[in-house]
Amino acid sequence: KNKPPLLPIPSIRQSAALLGDVTGTSDEDKVARRVKSFTTYNGEKIPSLGLAPLLAAGIAVETDRVENPKGQLLRFQENLERYVPYSASDILQSYYAIQKGDAPLLEVEQFAESFIFFGFFAPGLFDITATPISTAYPGVGVHVTQLDNYLQNSFIKEIPFILLALALLLSSFASILPIGIHEKLASNARYAKLSGILTSLSFIFLIASYSLVYFFLFYKGVYVPLASFFVSLFLGFAISVIISYTQEGKQRRYIKNAFKQYLSPIVIEQLIANPDKLKLGGERRNLSIFFSDVQGFTSISEKLNPSDLTSLLNDYLSEMTDIILASGGTIDKYEGDAIIAFWNAPLDLENHAQAALEAAVKCQSKLDAMRPELEKRAGQVFLMRIGINTGDAVVGNMGSHSRFDYSMLGDSVNLAARLEGFNKQFDSYTMCSEATKNAAQRHGCRLRFRELGKAAVVGKSQAVRVFEPMTEVAYENKKQSIDIFEKALKAFYDGDFLAAKELFTSIAATDPPAKKYLEKIIFYENNPLSEEEKKNWEGIWVATTK
Repeated sequence: KNKPPLLPIPSIRQSAALLGDVTGTSDEDKVARRVKSFTTYNGEKIPSLGLAPLLAAGIAVETDRVENPKGQLLRFQENLERYVPYSASDILQSYYAIQKGDAPLLEVEQFAESFIFFGFFAPGLFDITATPISTAYPGVGVHVTQLDNYLQNSFIKEIPFILLALALLLSSFASILPIGIHEKLASNARYAKLSGILTSLSFIFLIASYSLVYFFLFYKGVYVPLASFFVSLFLGFAISVIISYTQEGKQRRYIKNAFKQYLSPIVIEQLIANPDKLKLGGERRNLSIFFSDVQGFTSISEKLNPSDLTSLLNDYLSEMTDIILASGGTIDKYEGDAIIAFWNAPLDLENHAQAALEAAVKCQSKLDAMRPELEKRAGQVFLMRIGINTGDAVVGNMGSHSRFDYSMLGDSVNLAARLEGFNKQFDSYTMCSEATKNAAQRHGCRLRFRELGKAAVVGKSQAVRVFEPMTEVAYENKKQSIDIFEKALKAFYDGDFLAAKELFTSIAATDPPAKKYLEKIIFYENNPLSEEEKKNWEGIWVATTK
């Protein structure tokens, strides 16, 4: 405020109607973008050279339009030529011509009702400054531009600080958009390869949008610091990238820790690549459910010491688990020698029934190969029973806040468990429900099935048709026996015990389920059905225990 203004030489100053300050104002980059309207010196307000002509002409200056401590932002035109420059030589010659009564080079009327600035125009005269439109702009042009901006009311207005802060905040949030697009596309196998390109395009789109908005506002006379927006954009983008990678790392670790006990590494990697497919809350899904149990394991555990028992069990469970996981299954839990697993969660598996059945058959085949060694270590026969059912169940992380398991529950789960135990009724070792068989065959399952019977398990009001799955080779090897079994089963369903007995007897020596049916028929011979029971007969096997 106490810096003295730059004033004319005394001879001019003393003859002037009003003095104007010609002190320039430059930004940090030495570019003149603004000019102060008034300078205060020794308590006196001195107008800038751009506004002094107005005051000298008796025109009041609207101070609310020009008051700005930092100076008014000027809207520079293309160049100073548009203000019609005149040579001082032409003016002086015209003046002397008029004095002599000669025709002047310039008519006086050309200057009527005009504001005239006198200043150096040639670069060699050193009154040159840098402006947004030129690095060699005549200094007097800054004051001419100020007056023109005032008369045209075209000063560039600065955006208020609060609006600028909000805009920068929105800019930072908008910079998260490319990362969001990247994560969304990367989680979709169909667009994963394009995620990088589309993310870059979205970022370029943001930059282009900011630039267009900037130039539009500038055209309308509003100045927005574009550099600040770009800084906020890049900072927001950088921070969102860091957060994204940090969160992705946490998510990867969480998924691995949560599922490493019951999913194969391949499935875990698929979940990490597509985390949106994972719903950690409970959800209802159509599952194929697997229950297995080692026959007579209690007696095995009583014979072996803890170390040998643990070693035996771990070897058996490891081989069975590898087969289940390789088929896309999820291990629910181990209960001693029992394995509980399911398919179609957490990842979708369209042919889950087929996968479950094929895994069961492979498990039995693997156990056949392991049996000599396992029986040697166990000291007795080592057989496994499997029950499989397909149906809706609730699946998700269940437990307390500190400890939980990815598990399932529902009637379909209970039925699978009952079918595993129902193998005892038929002396079979792999049993599935009709729902599982039908679902597998819809997806081209090449396993063969024979119907074992109609089972009324504990907890179910209606009987369920159950089947024994087997490979094509096993089916062909037993085809003659299976054909007889099917005829005998039909006779049993029809209540024709004599025909059924004859057929079952013919294969009972080599077919355990036929032997069980024969025993059932003999039981009914010794304990005849009542007339009411004969009338309602459907050939259903009723389980009395779980």
